Amino acid sequence: MSDDQELKEGHAYFTLSGDVNSDMVRRVFDAVSDMMEDKVTTAHILLQSNGGYVSDGICLYNFLSQLPITFVTYNAGAVASIAVTLFLAGTRRYASETARFMVHKSHATASPGARPDALKIIVDGLRADDMRTEQILSKHVALTQEHWLVHAYSDLHLTAQEALGVGLIDAVANFAPPKGQRLTNI
Repeated sequence: MSDDQELKEGHAYFTLSGDVNSDMVRRVFDAVSDMMEDKVTTAHILLQSNGGYVSDGICLYNFLSQLPITFVTYNAGAVASIAVTLFLAGTRRYASETARFMVHKSHATASPGARPDALKIIVDGLRADDMRTEQILSKHVALTQEHWLVHAYSDLHLTAQEALGVGLIDAVANFAPPKGQRLTNI
């Protein structure tokens, strides 16, 4: 067996797209079960998502971060909202030159005519979600004071080069599975 074949052993390549929600959680759990059974040691995952539910994203981040599999995440288009937290579960992280990241505070809507006590519960929940996601973001990324100010009041958009500058990614690189390597959709 050549050195190249030995390097590929234990590596698997995946795509993961769609909303971060309970369906994605189930799909990832099933895929990881298969990875463990197949003795995958390094999973390369191309992620494409415009976000979704905070609790589902944090669940996936915590789950993937604790597994005995090295996750390498890639952004070739757009990773936004809570999907950025999911992306941060990668031990190594990459983005294509034209990829973008968008980070923002949590948001929700209230029913018309909602009572003030219900609105307070929603606002308290949003603050708690922001605290949880910002804790994970701060653990991995060195945003500047200017970035945090934008994040406080608006959507923070980062290009691949900007993401590299703050440590969100390790390098600007494309997702490129080796020729003949199986690509699995999660």
